Amino acid sequence: QVQLVEFGGGLVQAGDSLKLSCATSGRTFSDYTMGWFRQAPGKEREFVAAIRWSAGSTYYADSVKGRFTISRDNVKNTVYLQMSSLKPEDTAVYYCASGRPYTYPPVSRNDFNYWGQGTQVTVSS
Repeated sequence: QVQLVEFGGGLVQAGDSLKLSCATSGRTFSDYTMGWFRQAPGKEREFVAAIRWSAGSTYYADSVKGRFTISRDNVKNTVYLQMSSLKPEDTAVYYCASGRPYTYPPVSRNDFNYWGQGTQVTVSS
């Protein structure tokens, strides 16, 4: 059974940093792409970042480029999202996802077929 479990959400102040983790299990993801999405109240779930597990190629939404970094640990089968210079508009539930996109960057939810349960990130001003 494939599982993606997110950790690391919380309440921080604007300008702070936070690191999210996504632990994977149930299959090998070496030929998959891992992504982070987020959903704020009343808004659509939006793409944040993605990484090709084997090649390590990374992709970012314009809104987080230069502030967020996605990475993976092949030994721990874990994907990370390091978030810096956080802003109140980064407040959302953050979801880890896995899939085999046909196009890159993989900004659509339809590119991913495995999802975690989400972790709340709240940035106060």
